[in-house]
Amino acid sequence: MRLVTFEDTAQRSRIGAVAGDARIVDLHSACALYLRDIENENAFERLAEALVPPDMLALFEGGDTSLEAARKALDYALSNDRAMGPGGENIFYPAAEVKLKAPIIPRKFFHTAGNFREHHEEATKAGFSHPVMPWIVFFQNVDAIIGHDEPVIYPEHLTNELDYELELAVVLKKGGKHFSSEEAAERIGGYVIFNDITARDIQRREMKSGVFSFCKGIDTFCPLGPWIVTADEIPNPHNLAMELRVNGESRQRSHSSKMSVKIPEILSHYSPMGYSAGDVVSTGTVSGVAAFSGDPKAWYLKAGDVMECEIENIGILRNRVISWEEAYGRKAAALVTQESLG
Repeated sequence: MRLVTFEDTAQRSRIGAVAGDARIVDLHSACALYLRDIENENAFERLAEALVPPDMLALFEGGDTSLEAARKALDYALSNDRAMGPGGENIFYPAAEVKLKAPIIPRKFFHTAGNFREHHEEATKAGFSHPVMPWIVFFQNVDAIIGHDEPVIYPEHLTNELDYELELAVVLKKGGKHFSSEEAAERIGGYVIFNDITARDIQRREMKSGVFSFCKGIDTFCPLGPWIVTADEIPNPHNLAMELRVNGESRQRSHSSKMSVKIPEILSHYSPMGYSAGDVVSTGTVSGVAAFSGDPKAWYLKAGDVMECEIENIGILRNRVISWEEAYGRKAAALVTQESLG
């Protein structure tokens, strides 16, 4: 399934699945219909609320039980092509009539890095201040998450070096701690595209202290989407072509097979921190970022640029960069910086 969070025509937040004809199926309403028609449940509305709630985090917190209920609901809706739910509400929505949002807002976003050796090699060649080796992790700011076609706001008063990083991310359907890499697969619920927007000038200043977070956690710096593809549809996540384009020009092009540390190892390694169902774990970026190119100034993002992140068997996550003034209708006020404090 390709699972989405969307706003319907009444601007209600719903969860759905993308059908083969690109229509969006409201999974909560479809589940209620399935329970009423097939399971003959009198309390179909209450049971649908528990099994397939209209919230993606709650769906993944339901684990295999909820995901299987969602699949049955989708199959039933598609087999009947029913236009209305049990309360007379729509089940099918044309894609053009809804607004996709970030597919999930997790409780925790484990941001891992250094898992593609090619990224470390390009950083070293460019003379970056620190090696980009495996086993880097920090928590992403979940309030910075945006969805497909939502704008990345360029904070010109904070940075002059806005960069992109294409990543494959994992969505967990089962929590746990202290588990082996062999036990990791049973916890993977799906995969999603992540664009790790980074202010490189801020990052260099932060890394003087050996840490970084602010440079990647600023508002709108976490595009995620366009949907979550369930794990059954991607049997081998290490066999996916990956490409990021800016204004149609290819910037990053690689393959998930080039991970030097594989996903089960990543999940196991950080499991002592404890996962919850619905948590997101990123897996690091590939080569081709602006900062390590031959001409960083030309490649850094600018207002008006359109980024397209594509991963095979998942889709395309598209986001436009807009200026602070376009976003807020005014210029930004200057903030206290590290340099101004001496």
